[in-house]
Amino acid sequence: CNRHEHFKTPADEDELEDIDDDMVVGVIAEIEQEVLNESESDDDEYDLVDMYQPGPQQNDVHSSSDDSISSDDSFDPNAEDSDSDDSMIDEAAAGGASSAKRRKEQAANDGSGPSGSGGSGATAGSDYSHLDEDDETDETVRAIIAAIKKPRSSPPEIKLEDFITDICFHPQRDIIALATIIGDVHLYEYSNEENKLLRSIEVHAKACRDVEFTEDGRSLITCSKDKCVMVTDMETEKLKKLYETAHDDAINKLHVLDERLFATGDDAGTVKLWDFRTKDAIFELKEVEDQITQMLTNEQNKLLLATSADGYLTTYNIGARKLYVQSEPYEEEMNCMGIYRGSSKLVAGTSKGRLYTYNWGYFGYHCDMYPGIKSPISLMIPITDRIACVAGEDGNIRACHIAPYRNLGVVGQHNMPIESLDINNSGELLASSSHNNDVRFWNVKYFEDFGDIKYNEKHNAYKDKRHNLPSSKCTNASDFFADMTKEHDDDDADNGGGNNDID
Repeated sequence: CNRHEHFKTPADEDELEDIDDDMVVGVIAEIEQEVLNESESDDDEYDLVDMYQPGPQQNDVHSSSDDSISSDDSFDPNAEDSDSDDSMIDEAAAGGASSAKRRKEQAANDGSGPSGSGGSGATAGSDYSHLDEDDETDETVRAIIAAIKKPRSSPPEIKLEDFITDICFHPQRDIIALATIIGDVHLYEYSNEENKLLRSIEVHAKACRDVEFTEDGRSLITCSKDKCVMVTDMETEKLKKLYETAHDDAINKLHVLDERLFATGDDAGTVKLWDFRTKDAIFELKEVEDQITQMLTNEQNKLLLATSADGYLTTYNIGARKLYVQSEPYEEEMNCMGIYRGSSKLVAGTSKGRLYTYNWGYFGYHCDMYPGIKSPISLMIPITDRIACVAGEDGNIRACHIAPYRNLGVVGQHNMPIESLDINNSGELLASSSHNNDVRFWNVKYFEDFGDIKYNEKHNAYKDKRHNLPSSKCTNASDFFADMTKEHDDDDADNGGGNNDID
């Protein structure tokens, strides 16, 4: 048989003639009824939404409902559930929290630019007058607003594009000089509100390794990898004096003794003494074979001390123009040093994190040794007569008490190794630069209130090494429970007082 006889299409004329008109009318009526029922169910859903939705947003809700609700009951996981009663109620209840969150995010965005370290407060140019601490109910938001409005205690951070090799504070004005690896020196005027670039001076063709101000602050002395020493007028940027090929090797350090004398040390261990009034060096000695890491003198300027990377502390007699004494060799680099206890003690830091103490005038061998922080110490700055700040490769600036030795805690932090340290003329601000091309300021005025530490005082060396001091931008983990401990002590005091009254 032919299969086409069983599967005939309605398009055949003989089939269309057999269809009853009443049957067609009935089918059309059923379709109209189904469409009417669907429209009524949709209207009910819209009415339910309108009960919880404000008037101006009704059109948006309707459009979103049409997109998310389909006739075949399909589910779109990306569509918002705008018909949920619970979600709308929660949204209405969280209206105040959302506004607080928006204000919090706005405050965070306003402070996202270059900010200072070592002190809280708003950056320059930010307006936080619209934030009201009293209007907030969330304690966290109130604390953030109070911290934002708190006046800064140190200048904001300075960020450069080039690597910063050395920093130096002006002896009289609020100016700091930044030497860079491309040979330029940038002069910034700093304040707690903002830092202003005064001028950039192109001094050397290669890396400027050290920069110092003269005693009167009118000139800059710089030394470089190009073996030159330059004296530049700070205001006019004119070259006042040039010592071309001052050393046979790259110059690493310089030190200003007084208004007419300064010393330089190079990578090969040669130390030279210079006078501004002469053309050539007035004194030269080479007693070590590695680079000079630091030089200093005391107020009498009779002895010039120099540390070197081959593990020697070498002392030169300035008046006699000859070697005074050289220490025994150490199996570690001697990187930095400082004078303490009324110029009676010299403390040197090493690449193994040790601190060696010498009695002044007796520099052949140390009289005391402190294991230190177990991390290389490359920089040291005396803060007071008994407190030093040391820094190195771990990026932390730590305070140490000298004689007796004691780790006082962390003054400040960098994300990368610290390259240079300096303290301003008032002794309140400590500046540090790191391999991240940034300069940060730390207010260390609180050290003036530190009393002498007694020998028999109990301490925990592990906690002291990690204790964050007031200038640090990090907080101590134990501070989280400080309020709870205080409340507990207050309760004990109240209970004790009540018992005494009963007795």
